[in-house]
Amino acid sequence: MQDIGNIFQNSVLIIAVVACLLAQGLKLIIEGITQGKVTFRTLVETGGMPSAHSALVTALAAGVGQTSGWETPEFAIAVLFAVIVMYDATGVRQAAGKQARILNQIVDEFFKDAEFNEERLKELLGHTPVQVIAGCLLGIVVSCIAARAY
Repeated sequence: MQDIGNIFQNSVLIIAVVACLLAQGLKLIIEGITQGKVTFRTLVETGGMPSAHSALVTALAAGVGQTSGWETPEFAIAVLFAVIVMYDATGVRQAAGKQARILNQIVDEFFKDAEFNEERLKELLGHTPVQVIAGCLLGIVVSCIAARAY
């Protein structure tokens, strides 16, 4: 437990978190440009362009490859983890968002005159493939830039 402070010396972890935070910040800027308004709630919500999850896991995988080696089991684990996260973002969570949209429509149509106390389901859960690819590229670029800085 005494070495817990060393976590801040882990450059791979820091770079991955920076890539994730950068992606979340870019979502705010992109929202301002495309929607003409800025909602700071965007900084903590899932979905949107670029995928912060993808940026995080690809920066992590690239960082592991750069520090441990591209042929190591650690890099293989990081890549497979990244693939699963990105697949989940476009597959499972995207499908759940579509289902939520349909359920919200059903509730709106069938219960429009009745008092319905339940919250609406969150519809923006997953990412489009373009959002995932953008996050992936962002994570790789951040990791490569950071590797040159170290």
